This record gives sequence, structure tokens and C-alpha cells, in this order.
Amino acid sequence: MRILLTNDDGIGADGLVRLAAAAKALGEVYVVAPDVQRSAASHSVTLRHPVEAWEVDFPVENVHAYATTGLPADCVRVGVLNIMRGKVDHVFTGINDGYNVATDLQYSATAGAAFEASFQKIHTIAFSEDKATRHAVTDRYLFEIMQNLLDKPLGYGQIWNVNFPSCELSDCKGVLYDRTVSRDEFYTDRYTETKLPNGRMSYMVDGRRIFSGTEGTDLHAVINNYVSVGIATNIS
Repeated sequence: MRILLTNDDGIGADGLVRLAAAAKALGEVYVVAPDVQRSAASHSVTLRHPVEAWEVDFPVENVHAYATTGLPADCVRVGVLNIMRGKVDHVFTGINDGYNVATDLQYSATAGAAFEASFQKIHTIAFSEDKATRHAVTDRYLFEIMQNLLDKPLGYGQIWNVNFPSCELSDCKGVLYDRTVSRDEFYTDRYTETKLPNGRMSYMVDGRRIFSGTEGTDLHAVINNYVSVGIATNIS
């Protein structure tokens, strides 16, 4: 089995290292990831200048790792079409530092890279966890869910989207499958406004998280300390 990994938090992100360590048990693993953080890039790709890539040392033994100047979707395209050169069985993205649920999914470059792999007709799973230092739930269920989803079919433009809650392992209530993408707001967005010395205005996003969600959705699951597993679709 040949597996490509990428993320939007950058080649040195802890979540990517943990994902590679788990995936290595399934087969040959390649990592092609941005050299720096490229979050919120959605499904953007680079068109007007080249994407550079170079091999790097990676803390997981026997993993082929490359950093690139590209966006996460570029990493999938370059990884599949050039670096791996041959059949790619699966693409895993993440483990993202922050949930990819509800309305935020449209901005996520973790999801964007996963959708790019789906468009390349490759079975894909996106993994995310809350922005926290507690990883016990993720580390407990990561490989189990990875194995469970490997043979679960997906349609064109579909990905498996997995989110791990931010809680102690003892407080986790288990895994909920078949979660839908919530249409509830995950953030109430606003911008902090600052007048600059040159007379221009500066606007910095300053959203506030909403801790509620419709039952049966990804947002409701993670808020209530469940691991959320579901299919996300983007065929635009």
C-alpha cells in the first residue's frame, strides 16, 4: 500500500509526525507538505510560478519526506503526479491543529488538499483535532479509525472527515460514525479595526467560537466529547 500524507500546518507540525507514525504500519509512506503553515488556503493551487520541493529529514523512520513552497493542494498534485510516480492508494491529510467541522470546512486547506486527492480519484481521509495539547483521544483512536475507513467506499468529490475532541481520554464517549457536516456556525466572525499612521484601515479577523450544534452533526459530536466521523462532499 502506498500512502501520501500532507497538511496545512507545515512539514514540522506535530500532528503530521503522529499521522506518519500511525500510517507507517499500513505500507509505504510519503510526506509532501508545505515548508511553512498554509492554513485557510482551502483548495487553492499555484499557477503563476513554480512550486519547489526538496527532500528533508523526518523524525519518523523509513518515511520519504519532502517540503514544498506550495499550498496543501499543490502538495497533493506534485506528490501524486511527480514525486511518487505511480499508483497512490490513499491520501491522509492532517492531523490538523484545530477542528475542521461545520462552516469552517470550506476554508480548510486540510480539507482542500483532501478534496484534491478525491478529484484525483484517490481514497482520502482528513484528520483534525482541537487546538489543544491533549492528544490522548486522538492517539487512542487514530489507527483504529484509519483501518476502519480504508475499505469504506467514497464517491467522486467525497472525503472521510474525522475530528477528535479536546478532552481527557476518560471523558471521551466513543466514536460516532455517519456524522453530517453541520450547517451551524462554528465561529461568529468579526474584525478588529485599527487606523494606521498612513491613514489606511487595518482589519484583523477575531472570531468567537460557538459551542452548540445540531444533533447528528460533526460539530455536535466534538462538543459533546465524541470522535466525529463522516463524509464531506465538494464537487464544485
